[in-house]
Amino acid sequence: MIIASLPDVDGSRCTLTFDESERWLRATWRGFVDMHEAVHGASVYLHTLTELHCPYLLNDNVALRGPWFDSIEWLAQVWMPQAERMGLRYIAHVVQADCLFDVVTASINRRELGSLELQIFQHLPEAEAWLRDCQRIALDC
Repeated sequence: MIIASLPDVDGSRCTLTFDESERWLRATWRGFVDMHEAVHGASVYLHTLTELHCPYLLNDNVALRGPWFDSIEWLAQVWMPQAERMGLRYIAHVVQADCLFDVVTASINRRELGSLELQIFQHLPEAEAWLRDCQRIALDC
């Protein structure tokens, strides 16, 4: 189910969906996303989280082009603490296909994550499998 599709005039887009069969939120980023778009998309995610209370996020950057996000500081200091307070626990982050270096892995330290579990993946199927494992473990507890 599409929750929000946030296109920009240059063709870039952030699409937020809730995958009902998998029971997770998916943020799909495409094109060149500037700081304003990134903050807007991340903020829409937070608003959605207040309504759905979903602890799982698949952040898909495979189709992203150019630099990923100008403000990792905003993400770490503002977005992550809010998402954590709203119930997010697991983030599967899939890096963009055209980049061997991911700013998230290089910039965010474990203390900034709090109780969030962040795993970085090169391929979408691996990220999906990890989220399924997280769900299975949560059900076993």
